[in-house]
Amino acid sequence: MFGIHDYPSFVAAIIVFQLIPGPGTLAILNATARNGIGAGMGAVVGTLVGDFVFMLAAVAGLAAVMQANPMLFAALQWFGAGYLCWIGLQLLRAPIDAATTAAEPRQSAWRYFRQACAVSLTNPKVVLFFVAFFPLFLRPGAPATTLIAMMAHVTLISLLYQASLVLVGNAVARHLRAMPSARRIATRAAGIALVAFGVKLAISNR
Repeated sequence: MFGIHDYPSFVAAIIVFQLIPGPGTLAILNATARNGIGAGMGAVVGTLVGDFVFMLAAVAGLAAVMQANPMLFAALQWFGAGYLCWIGLQLLRAPIDAATTAAEPRQSAWRYFRQACAVSLTNPKVVLFFVAFFPLFLRPGAPATTLIAMMAHVTLISLLYQASLVLVGNAVARHLRAMPSARRIATRAAGIALVAFGVKLAISNR
């Protein structure tokens, strides 16, 4: 179907990839918990835009260029690691008490879009993933439209999954708003996870 080899496995692989939590997932859940569905969807769109840019880059051969220029790839990794750690530290330092829980500052969806897009774009390993992933399901002699269909599948499935995260995350966040201790634990856990992702990315760059 669509010129994709082993179509069911292709779709299943995308779903499994989505189920693996990463920095983008945390950015989406953090935005939703702080400012609701609108902010969460802004983060979803930002993540999708970042992933789509990397898919285009993979198709265009940017991964080959990055592999041929290790210093460029390393620089992107260090920048990405630093940015993830910075966001995580902001969450670890954020005051969470009864007052802040009752009156969370309102932020625009555009702010969370930019943040999530930056998180996605500062993880250069994503482009290498797509370079390794797409050829697994390409039929010999497949036309360029097959790659377009693959990118469309990844984007659509990602949108459905991440939008469901926003809806579920918003429902959970509403119950946590009246529980400062639970909110504090969730915020700190998200901060620690983001810092851990950043450190892991930095270590892999050594």
